[in-house]
Formats: sequence, C-alpha cells, structure tokens
Amino acid sequence: MKPELSAEALTRYIDHTLLKPDATAKDIINLCNEALAHGFHAVCVNGSRVLQAHARLEDSAVKIVAVAGFPLGASDTDAKRLEVESAIENGAQEIDVVLNIGRLKDGDHRYVLRELHDIVEAAEERPVKVILETSLLTREEKILACQLAVEAGAQFVKTSTGFAAGGATLDDVRLLRETVGEKFGVKASGGIRNTATALAMIEAGATRLGTSASVAIVEGISGEGQGSY
Repeated sequence: MKPELSAEALTRYIDHTLLKPDATAKDIINLCNEALAHGFHAVCVNGSRVLQAHARLEDSAVKIVAVAGFPLGASDTDAKRLEVESAIENGAQEIDVVLNIGRLKDGDHRYVLRELHDIVEAAEERPVKVILETSLLTREEKILACQLAVEAGAQFVKTSTGFAAGGATLDDVRLLRETVGEKFGVKASGGIRNTATALAMIEAGATRLGTSASVAIVEGISGEGQGSY
C-alpha cells in the first residue's frame, strides 16, 4: 500500500535536481522558479551554480544542495573538501558527496572513513548525504558504505548519482534503511520519474527524493498530470 500523501506533503521530500553538464543560467533560474512555485525542499546543482541559485532563492524556504566529487567520486580528498568549502561560502546549505567507490572496493576503509569525516567537518554541521552509487556495489559493499557514512557523522546515504548504469531501486532503499536505522536519512535518486515510483520509494524508507521530474511527480498526485502517475 502506498503512503497517503498530499501533493504539498510530497513536495517536502523533493530535491529538485539539475546536474546536466550543459545546463545554462536560464535553466538554473527555471529550476529555482519551479522550486519556489511548488515548495520543494531544495534545488540540487553543481558547484559552479550555487551562487546563482543562492541569489534567486535567498530569503526563501527552498534550500540549496551542492554536489561534490560528482559524478565519479574518484577525485582527491582535498579537492572534494575544497569543493565543499567553496559551495558553503557561496550559499549551499546541504552537500551531496560521491563516495570513493574504488577505494571502498580496494578494502581501504580507513581512507573512505577519513575522507567522509573530512567532508562532514568541512560542511560545518550542514547535512551531508553520501552518494553510494548502489548499482556498482555488492550487497556487502552497500552495507559497509552505510556503516562508514554513519560513523563519519553524515546525515544521509543516497542511492545514486543518476549518471551510472542504474538508479534507485526499492530493494536498495529497503537495504539502506535497514542498515542505517530509522533515524538516519535515506535519499533515493536516479530514475524517479513519476508519482507511483516516488511514493513507492517513500514507502520503502526514503526520506528524501532526488529527481529532475519533480513537477510531473507532484502534478501526478494532485491530479493535474495523471499521465505521470
């Protein structure tokens, strides 16, 4: 059974996302305008667009999420930390950082934990979401990545960048929720394009949704865009 949510309640789950490399200034303004019009929790943008988003959303309830180490997660820890510091200086209120997947697969857990701790420290108590890229991990690696994110002091684990072969799945959301417990955040992202999928992710345990199809999703639940349900 899908959770009973109003369109207004559903909007508070949504990080309205635009991370395409060809996104223009006009596209970012449109993203922010849609977030304001619908009351989405946040916009999620690349670091170079944080300042622009902040100028449009300042004094509003819509938060700004910046990505770091995106989309591969393989950049040096110092580079990731600098991205976070710059994003915060420009107005970011939350950080979505990509896990160093290769280091995790190497079994270099100390490196991964130290890097995540550095990112959390650089975020200065702002929420940090650790992007696991679940389609590239085994079940055991997903569990371990969740444990490291919790130990590092992050606030969320996130399924996907949306740039790999696979996105969020219900099984992965359930596994992440089971692993991190009820009080930790789980963000489902990647391939969430309609209302039914969004509601199913929430039912599975997601407390935040990352999607570029946000408008279609909330219009689907309100009855304005039933084709997207």
